[in-house]
Amino acid sequence: MTRTVAIDCLPESVRNYADCAIVAVDVIRATTTAITAVASGRRCYPAATLEEATVLESRLRAEDPLLAGELGGSTPYGFEMTNTPAGIAERDDTHRPLILLSTSGTEVIGESVRCQGGYIACLRNFRAQSEYLVGRHGKIACIGAGTRGEFREEDQLCCAWIAERLVRSGYRPANEQTQRIIERWSGARADAFLMSRSVDYLRRTDQLNDLDFILAHVDDLSASFELRDHQIVMTPTEQVREEVSQPTVLETRRR
Repeated sequence: MTRTVAIDCLPESVRNYADCAIVAVDVIRATTTAITAVASGRRCYPAATLEEATVLESRLRAEDPLLAGELGGSTPYGFEMTNTPAGIAERDDTHRPLILLSTSGTEVIGESVRCQGGYIACLRNFRAQSEYLVGRHGKIACIGAGTRGEFREEDQLCCAWIAERLVRSGYRPANEQTQRIIERWSGARADAFLMSRSVDYLRRTDQLNDLDFILAHVDDLSASFELRDHQIVMTPTEQVREEVSQPTVLETRRR
């Protein structure tokens, strides 16, 4: 069986990869916020829509959930904070479960339930996530969240870095677009996406603390993040290494 990896963007594209495991990427800012929350010990429930966030809030009300996020750049009514990795890292109320909503990032995560697995990545865990995926799925698709129909540079870079490592481990680029994006960002610096409109938005809205946080936390988490039962869960380094040392289901079937 040929193993393949594809790179694409936008929530609506996820339906084209029903036979793949999905890696959702929204560097600025949903997946960075979610991963930062879970790494701190906080439970995180991504919501694809405002209605879904409302249902989750009702279900978790006894635990005083923290509602964070944005729609079209604005914090929804009743939410305590916007979608901000720097902001979530500063909070010490990690006992409160996070309900996270974003314009497209959490929608990509939510759409992954229709596929063969849903994983979450950003620049913090791109390397560990790549290592964890090797051999676990025959087909993998790295999906950038996209903003206003654009595949933003920061997401291209992160998807390319993950895909490139999978290619080195024996996967094939699924198409020419994937190959081009890998080649464009191969060997690039972590700050090579500063021309992105997402970065410009952070500048215009005085939210550069999130950009500073992202660039100060590159490849600093050795863990895989996965969507299970509508919650993002973390598999830390030690467990990843232990699982990698054992034959995977795919490898066992090939024997």
